[in-house]
Amino acid sequence: MSMPWTGEVVARWRRLTSTAGLAAGIAAAGVGAVIAAEKVAVGRMRTQPDPAALEPFGQLRGRPVTVLADDGVPLHAEISGPDDAPVTIVFCHGYTLSQDVWHYQRQDLEQDTRLVFWDQRGHGRSGRSAREHLTIDQLGKDLSAVLAATVPASGPVVLVGHSMGGMTIMALAAQQPELFGTTVAGVALISTAAAKLDPGAYLPAPLRPAARLLTPTVLRGSATGRRAELVERLRSGAGDLSFLSTRLIAFGDIDVSPTAVDFLERVIRATPIEVVAGFFPTLREHDKRSVLPVLGQVPTVVLAGEEDRLIPPRLARELAEGIPGASLIIVPGAGHAIILERPDIVTKEIADLAAVAADRASPRGGRS
Repeated sequence: MSMPWTGEVVARWRRLTSTAGLAAGIAAAGVGAVIAAEKVAVGRMRTQPDPAALEPFGQLRGRPVTVLADDGVPLHAEISGPDDAPVTIVFCHGYTLSQDVWHYQRQDLEQDTRLVFWDQRGHGRSGRSAREHLTIDQLGKDLSAVLAATVPASGPVVLVGHSMGGMTIMALAAQQPELFGTTVAGVALISTAAAKLDPGAYLPAPLRPAARLLTPTVLRGSATGRRAELVERLRSGAGDLSFLSTRLIAFGDIDVSPTAVDFLERVIRATPIEVVAGFFPTLREHDKRSVLPVLGQVPTVVLAGEEDRLIPPRLARELAEGIPGASLIIVPGAGHAIILERPDIVTKEIADLAAVAADRASPRGGRS
């Protein structure tokens, strides 16, 4: 039944359209103001002294190795440093990143230690995967394949994981606990957690409930087909907004190198949206608290940034408390990308673990 076109209806329609028009105008003005503010903010950051301006981020390479996962996905790995080094260190990167984020560790450790870097499935130079295999448990199996293909049978090996890479190490501990204390002689867990991840933790408090509800829906809706293409175009054209969001979410130091921010933003943007969406559910479901005692069989260090907005320090404390004998280092002022922001601290802790492993492996050290 049609509604009569009365004066009251007309008046109501005018009020609605007037309000909508006003809102649209305010929104347009707001977007313009935000864009202008972005440009000013980014411009100021880029004019500051940048000690990392000449760093060859993403250009350091090792000897390439292709590792086949148990489901046939080719995993790209690289080996650096001397093959006769007493210890091998294997680096596992985080969600939406690649092995290139270990830039400073590769640069500073390869003279004396054998280093293995690899790209998680769907990331970097590794092959794409069926969606049902985009899980942390599968990453544990992938790490096992990497160890079998790149680490001498006699070991020893130190495992280093950042964010999702740390969760990968926990998955390996659940699947093959016998490796810890035999092949695996040390573990560094950086900016990671054993459980209770909150994807909206870095947002202002009023926005967190909406983020928790909307993020999975948005990712599922944008994961394939034309929507994925649209999202990729938006990501590639985000410019200053991407720079600022990466700076806010990944780093804690206001004086962080703009070159390092640019580099990390490029790495994140290179990860396909299908991979971003595919791994998101497994991060929310991740819970490896029951296997933490396995890690206590070897020297373990937990590092976290005091200003980490993705995985808050309290989760690092809970992680360290669950690992018998683990040491905990909370780095003042650092954010989630601590491996780029405070590389000297991270590299020293890794080198110390490698030195302990080498000493225990030597005849004098009496490796167990």
